[in-house]
Amino acid sequence: MMNNKNDRLKAGLQPLLSKTLENALAHRIAVEFPRIGGPRICKLCAEMIMEVVNNHIRSRDYIHHGQIVWTAVGIDNTPGRYKKIADTDLVTVVLDASTPDDIQARIDRAPTSQWRLHKAIRMCRQAYEQGGLLTNYDLSEILNLSDSLIGQLLVKHERQTEKLIPRRGTVHDAGGGLSHKWIICRKRYVEGKSPDQIARETYHSIEAVDRYLGQFDRVRHCQRQGLSMIETAHILSCSLSLVEVYRQIDKELEGENA
Repeated sequence: MMNNKNDRLKAGLQPLLSKTLENALAHRIAVEFPRIGGPRICKLCAEMIMEVVNNHIRSRDYIHHGQIVWTAVGIDNTPGRYKKIADTDLVTVVLDASTPDDIQARIDRAPTSQWRLHKAIRMCRQAYEQGGLLTNYDLSEILNLSDSLIGQLLVKHERQTEKLIPRRGTVHDAGGGLSHKWIICRKRYVEGKSPDQIARETYHSIEAVDRYLGQFDRVRHCQRQGLSMIETAHILSCSLSLVEVYRQIDKELEGENA
C-alpha cells in the first residue's frame, strides 16, 4: 500500500520537473519546425538558445549603480567585407558609465575633454577584459557625443602616449585610422621592439603585427625604388589609400630617426 502511495506521489510530482523554459522552447521548435529532427535535436536547439539568452541577461544583483549592460562584438570575431552585425558573435559586457571619480572630476571643473576621454578609455578596456570590443559609435551613443569627436579624442591620446586603446577599429583594423599602424611601426623601427612584444602592447596578434610591418616594408621599398603611389598600389595589389597611410608613416618615422 505504501509503495502505491509513493508511486502516485512520484507520478503526480514528476511532471513539475519538466515545466522549464528549455522544454517549452524544445516543444515550440518541434511544433514550428517538425522536419528539424527528433526530441534530442529539439532539446539541443533549445539549449543553444538558452545559452545565448543567458549570455545577454544580467541579474539586477549583478549590476550596480552607475553601470550599464552593453552588447559588444566578440574579440575573436573579425569583420568581413559583407559581414553584418547580425551575423557576428556578440558579447554582453557590463561597463562603468559613471563612477565617483567621474563625478569628482566634474565637481573639480576638470576639462570636459579630459573626463570624457577617461570614461571612453575605461569602458573600452572593460569591454576588452570581458571579451568584447566597442566601436566609436558605441561610445558615441553611451556618452552622447559625436563619433568623430570620440575618434579625435582617442587618436590624439594614442599618439601622445603611443599606447593603443582596445576598440574594434584598432584591434580588428575595421577603420581607416592611422594610429595603430603608426604605433606598431614606430615600436618596431624607432624603439626596436620585437613583434611579440609589440603584439602584447597593442592588443594585436603576432600575425597582425607581422602583416602591418610587412605591408610597411613593401610600400617603403617601392617608394625607395622611385615608384609612384599608383604604381605601388598596383604592384602590391592594395588600395591607394593604404599606400598613402604607410607613406605618411614612413615620412614621420624618418623625421624621428633623423
